[in-house]
Amino acid sequence: MIETRGLCKRFGPLTVLQAVDVSLGRGRITALVGPNGAGKTTLLKSILGLTRPDSGVILFDGTPLGDDESFRARIGYMPQTPRFPGNLTGAELYAMLRDLRGDARPADDALFAAFALDTHMQKPVRTLSGGTLQKINAALAFAFSPDLLILDEPTAGLDPVSSATLKDKILADRAAGRTVIVTSHVMSDLEELADDVVFLAEARVCFAGSVWDLKRATRQNQLERAVAELMRRGRAA
Repeated sequence: MIETRGLCKRFGPLTVLQAVDVSLGRGRITALVGPNGAGKTTLLKSILGLTRPDSGVILFDGTPLGDDESFRARIGYMPQTPRFPGNLTGAELYAMLRDLRGDARPADDALFAAFALDTHMQKPVRTLSGGTLQKINAALAFAFSPDLLILDEPTAGLDPVSSATLKDKILADRAAGRTVIVTSHVMSDLEELADDVVFLAEARVCFAGSVWDLKRATRQNQLERAVAELMRRGRAA
């Protein structure tokens, strides 16, 4: 569904993406992992259309992304830290996003109900706790029935029940054929969710494949230890 070919990006003298080739299949959950500064955020921003690569191409269902931004309506994005206008209520925020997206797809309100957000949606978001904001952040990412979900540290700030609810929803959407990209420092979450792994280090893809292939290549039984082994090998190279 999403493919990058030879993606390169520099900020002044700093190379943040170097010849990045990845292919993310429909109905798969891909964990995007790597050390800080590896280029993960820049890769996600490139897919979202928030930054333009210096060279290379991004294909969305085989179509190169260009100046037409209509593809964004097919993406649900959950940033690590939501920055919502504090004076709006959750309900007003939802309505504004639907107007901005101009998306006629049926709404997916499952997480609003699962998180029991009805009362909170009537309050200005500046008055809400961090955990409640994160629930709204998650619910909005899924609300517009996207084909591609990009989730950045999705369980951060959630209690165990809410975290389990969100992970169940992610798995359900994967089963429905949606493509999901997840970044997280919580390896147990990725162990539970991910089908595939893309490991970035020093602006390059050092591994791209299934979780099973990664464990086999590193001779590790747990995803956390497999990723740690990749990082150790990178330091030794």
